[in-house]
Amino acid sequence: MRHTAVRHTRIAISGAAVLGLALTATACGGGVSAGGGKQELNGQSLTVAGVWTGVEQQNFKKVLDAFSEKTGARITFSSTGDNVSTVIGSQIEGGTAPDVVMVPQVGVLQQFAKKGWLAPLSAEIGTNAKANFAQVWKDYGTVGNTYYGLYFKASHKSTVWYSPEAFDQAGVKPAKTYKEMLTSGRTLSESGVPAFSVAGEAGWPLTDWFENIYLSQAGQENYDKLAAHKIPWTHPTVVKALTTLGELFGDKNLVSGGGAGALRTDFPESVQQVFGPDPKAAMVYEGDFVSSLVTDELHKEVGTDAKFFPFPAVGGGKAPVVSGGDAAVVLKSGKNKKAAMELVKYLSTPEAAAIWAKAGGFISPNKNVPAGAYHDEITKGAAQSLTDAGNSVRFDMSDQAPAAFGGTQGAGEWKLLQDFLRDPSDPEGTATKLEAAAAKAFRN
Repeated sequence: MRHTAVRHTRIAISGAAVLGLALTATACGGGVSAGGGKQELNGQSLTVAGVWTGVEQQNFKKVLDAFSEKTGARITFSSTGDNVSTVIGSQIEGGTAPDVVMVPQVGVLQQFAKKGWLAPLSAEIGTNAKANFAQVWKDYGTVGNTYYGLYFKASHKSTVWYSPEAFDQAGVKPAKTYKEMLTSGRTLSESGVPAFSVAGEAGWPLTDWFENIYLSQAGQENYDKLAAHKIPWTHPTVVKALTTLGELFGDKNLVSGGGAGALRTDFPESVQQVFGPDPKAAMVYEGDFVSSLVTDELHKEVGTDAKFFPFPAVGGGKAPVVSGGDAAVVLKSGKNKKAAMELVKYLSTPEAAAIWAKAGGFISPNKNVPAGAYHDEITKGAAQSLTDAGNSVRFDMSDQAPAAFGGTQGAGEWKLLQDFLRDPSDPEGTATKLEAAAAKAFRN
């Protein structure tokens, strides 16, 4: 059984959390279902598992509490840690499987479905999904022709975060094109602040850099083909994207500390280098979850001390929108399938998403969540950008790959892009190595 990738959004905010913490949402109300009809869930128990810890877990508990108040169900949540497939597989074998799992990767959802672990979602959930989500989100939750996964939480991974103070001092503005972003970066460097803090200590931020460039430059069709390994990593579009990325990675004026410094910088440090007390860079590229670090760890104000602009268009392409997300699935081996389906139906509503949106650190792929529900203007803007992208959103490519290639520290794409960050002089050679690693992982 393969291990899943380290979850990108967890790294920033899980430091103080205790893995495996169980939270129980106790019934508070009568028997009215999330869908508005009568439902006898009073006293029934429901177990939910997911990777969330710390603040994220506490905020999801608020959603579960609201469901309990509506239905009378008693809900227990437990954290799996990052190795979701390993933990859930062991629980299934041991007869202790949860009813609902929040699955963080397309590849893991597909794995669960192919192993026969998942129950198809109800027609009512499918109807809600059609009304509230772009079709692409239902497609990512579908295996074969069967709908198994309802995407509840999303990440917008096409956001470039910057220091307004550094931009003002250098006289630069948010970029509209990749070329303009590099030009502005060199201006920033001349003013005394390197352009980018790059988190190279783990490989996953580097895959996100590549994916945004590739989606914009090569287009959606090629992105989908490469994600499924239907074209090789030696394809000219890959070499071109690596060349474009290498222009940034190879410029010490653009990367704080150069490649060597970036390889010693983990994700929280990369954000601190821009928004901490001793700034070493003006920008950091990563997803909307940067805001949690800025607010919770660095105690800065998002929208004043930290802002973002959309990852700019590369060449003649469209501006990319890359996303990740967590999908609710129902396990066949769970003990309360009826209550499990009711919970997933509730999660498909704007009402459920609005609860976490208000708490902060969350965006939803549900296009009918009221804009006013979001915690702050910056998060509202990220959510709007994600839903406005409609079916052009593309799920994180490395999360779609076998973990041996797209989600393992020190191996596969993570390791090879770290090597490329260290020395970006040979895009063709890197592409050849990526193809060898991908071919092996997809074959297995």
